[in-house]
Amino acid sequence: MGDPTFDDWVAARGPALLRLACTLTGDPREAEDVVQEALSRALPRWARISAVEDVDAYVRRMVVNAHTSRWRAWRRRVTPVAQVADTVAPDRAGPEPDDRRRIWLACRALPEIHRTAVVLRFYEQLEYAEIAALTGVREGSVRSRVSRGLAALRAELGELEEEDHDG
Repeated sequence: MGDPTFDDWVAARGPALLRLACTLTGDPREAEDVVQEALSRALPRWARISAVEDVDAYVRRMVVNAHTSRWRAWRRRVTPVAQVADTVAPDRAGPEPDDRRRIWLACRALPEIHRTAVVLRFYEQLEYAEIAALTGVREGSVRSRVSRGLAALRAELGELEEEDHDG
């Protein structure tokens, strides 16, 4: 059987790409935009892309790159303000979010490079060498990013667990 058509491949792998992008961005709408951007770049190159050894890894990298590009563009547009407008803090007396929600919120709070490394390592279950190839950094840097991301998650989730036990 020959290389898959673009439409067939997207039908089979699109949901996984969307889950990856959603995990990276933390926003389903943003994730759709990231995947759309990556796929719109892949379509005109599909004859070449479908011939590579690991099409999934190639297009996953396109999704990660699209996310990184959008994130960098957003950072350039953001203007710091001297004071944040008053907002109402959520009521801490209400029910605590479940463990998955706490982990998700802690993951979203990670710096983008750490979140990307942690997501690719534990959500996509990629090896360090694969993540290095996917993100274009050395394997040692990937290990460092994953380690720092996990340390931050442990610190954040440990603080939440201590709060639960204090009450």
